[in-house]
Amino acid sequence: MAGEPLGAAVHWNEQGLVPAIAQDWQTGEVLMMAWMNPESLALTVAGGQVVYWSRSRQALWRKGETSGNVQLLKELRLDCDGDTLLLLVDQVGDIACHTGRRRCFYQRWEEDGWQVTDTVVKSPEAIYGRPE
Repeated sequence: MAGEPLGAAVHWNEQGLVPAIAQDWQTGEVLMMAWMNPESLALTVAGGQVVYWSRSRQALWRKGETSGNVQLLKELRLDCDGDTLLLLVDQVGDIACHTGRRRCFYQRWEEDGWQVTDTVVKSPEAIYGRPE
C-alpha cells in the first residue's frame, strides 16, 4: 500500500520471480509474457525502460538491448493476488517477439491444431544477425 517498498506487495515465486505481462498501452493488445525479479522490477520503475529476468541466461534482460525494440513503461499494475504484474508499455519498433512478430501470442487454436495468425515483421536473422 502507500509508502511501502516497491516489491513488498508482490508474491514472488520460489525462484524469486513473478510473471509480467506486457500490454500495448494504447490498443490493449497483449504483446508478451516474461519474468521479473526484484532487481528488474526496480530498474524498470527507476529507468522507465522495461527490464526482465532471463531464466535461460540467469541474467537481467533489457528488452530491446540487442534488437532496438524496447518497451517503455507507461503504467505498472499488480493483480488482486499479488502474483502477476501487468506492464502497460509503448512498444518501440513494433516488434515484441524474438521471432520478429509484433507479439508472442501469434498462434491460435483451431479444430485442426495451432495456426499461425501473425506475420513476421522482420526476420530474426535481420534483427539479431543469427536465426533464432
